[in-house]
Amino acid sequence: MQKKLVSTIYIKNGRAVKGFRDHGDFADGDAVKLAELYSNKGADALVLFDLSEGDADHEVSLGLIKEMSRRVDIPMYGCGNIRRVEDVKKLIYAGCRAAVLNYGKDSNREMLEEVSKRFGKERIGVCIASDQETIRLEDQAGLEKYAGELVILSGELPKDSVWPLPALFLYTGVPAPEPSRVAALLEGSIIGYGDAAMRLPDAEIMERKAELKSLGMEVNTYESSFSWEDFRTNGDGLVPVIVQDYKTQEVLMMAYMNQEAYETTLRSGRMTYWSRSRQELWIKGLTSGHFQYVKELQIDCDNDTILAKVAQVGAACHTGNRSCFYRTMMKRDYTERNPLKVFEDVYGVIEDRKLHPKEGSYTNYLFEKGIDKILKKVGEEATEIIIAAKNPNPEEIKYEISDFLYHVMVLMAEKGVTWEEIAKELADR
Repeated sequence: MQKKLVSTIYIKNGRAVKGFRDHGDFADGDAVKLAELYSNKGADALVLFDLSEGDADHEVSLGLIKEMSRRVDIPMYGCGNIRRVEDVKKLIYAGCRAAVLNYGKDSNREMLEEVSKRFGKERIGVCIASDQETIRLEDQAGLEKYAGELVILSGELPKDSVWPLPALFLYTGVPAPEPSRVAALLEGSIIGYGDAAMRLPDAEIMERKAELKSLGMEVNTYESSFSWEDFRTNGDGLVPVIVQDYKTQEVLMMAYMNQEAYETTLRSGRMTYWSRSRQELWIKGLTSGHFQYVKELQIDCDNDTILAKVAQVGAACHTGNRSCFYRTMMKRDYTERNPLKVFEDVYGVIEDRKLHPKEGSYTNYLFEKGIDKILKKVGEEATEIIIAAKNPNPEEIKYEISDFLYHVMVLMAEKGVTWEEIAKELADR
């Protein structure tokens, strides 16, 4: 089983803050950007602790967690401020893989069975702290039956790495233990590890993984099925690399790699090239901060060009433009056929109508009439689909589904739901 390296974020007053067990330096500031950073740098999961005080601050934290779920591609575990079943539901709906109940609170232990049956044991975790060195024997059967994972907070490494559930171990002491001790910890049922050093913005998580891999641990590193010898290089011993945004498929830039750049990219997870003008290795973003984090590498049919799909921080182009291809030389009118692009374009028009009303606009009419009118139209159009489906001619149902989707998009705009959120929800199912 692959072992995970885990980063932790503590949230309070709408920001990432120092944790209640932190020592020394810590990451402070924009919690969403921090989540993106950890994900891009190679963290396999995020454990989020909500330290908010009061319902208003708690709702702000949930909003941040929801935004994180849109930005990152790794599992998130939501801890803290769970007082009732509704709080578990909110964390799961915000995008957390699991809501983690505090084992030290009687109320949390008492609701464990109920939330497990309602949401599924795989969506429920349990957190214990270092002053709870052992789990009471009478609770073990219940934990195994009603919880999927365990989160352990401790300033000491346990003597035994065998626990009743797969566990994420968050080391709260300083300094971080030697890689060999972490590797030994990960031999048993502890499936993930994190420490304070992995909370710093300059944490090199992929380097930590490389250390663990050298000790024989199975960790999620960047492995390629192609060695450098498999490529057909040009006269300078280089391979061109076309770079795309992994979410939008937008072409960002083109550069070149030599063997060192290729192998550095795989080891670090950051796109690294060979600068032909400077004749030196070039880590994209090292000067500007506009790093490119690898998501996927593909090779063409002739083995002489790489297609890299990346998470781009900031602008790819030295001019400050998002893409180097920002100037149009010619364009012939055509109808966009990419489904998501069409949905986003139509949704963009609907949002614009909401922000900038246009006289005589049917969309503005719906917004003016309010949610009840919008819901009525969604219901009517759904009924029209059912009626059209009884007709053997498929043309009618195409029209009715299009009408339905338009009204659903009006509803989405009214409720502040985007196509990106819908696409992520479907992808997670």
